[in-house]
Amino acid sequence: MLEKNLEECLNNAFKFAHENNHEFVTTEHLLLCILNNQDALNVLLACDVNIDILEAELKEFISKNCPEKKDEAVEIQPTLSFQRVIQRAVFHVQSSGAGEVTGANVLVALFSEKESHSVYLLKKQGMTRLDAVSYMSHGEGVTEDESFDDLLKNLLLQKNRVTLVNML
Repeated sequence: MLEKNLEECLNNAFKFAHENNHEFVTTEHLLLCILNNQDALNVLLACDVNIDILEAELKEFISKNCPEKKDEAVEIQPTLSFQRVIQRAVFHVQSSGAGEVTGANVLVALFSEKESHSVYLLKKQGMTRLDAVSYMSHGEGVTEDESFDDLLKNLLLQKNRVTLVNML
């Protein structure tokens, strides 16, 4: 269900948290690790995100804000927001009939965690969920003439076409 490279990214998020003695794996750990996922990276670059700045800001936030484990025997736990992002990405891929969950799917799902610092950092660079969805659907960013409603209509039409083709 998860793309192999995405599985590696998730493992790297836990590994990074372990190496830094963090108590939790957060959405910020997740975003930091999917910077190495080609699908997510393509979306970020298409949305004009400066990867070096994003990486530096994520590392700074994580180092200053993630609590350290008090007991070495305790396993690192993903935060509820981390779990919701992964669940949301999996659900979206399943409901759309697509194959495997990619880093790009996780990136889009991340935007539902509106209060997370990772979303704040993406928005700070001018990226929105609509930009990511538009790139994934059309291979380009949202133009000024295209509204969110237009994008949703196009996505629904595409999904209906796929459903009809699958029924035949």
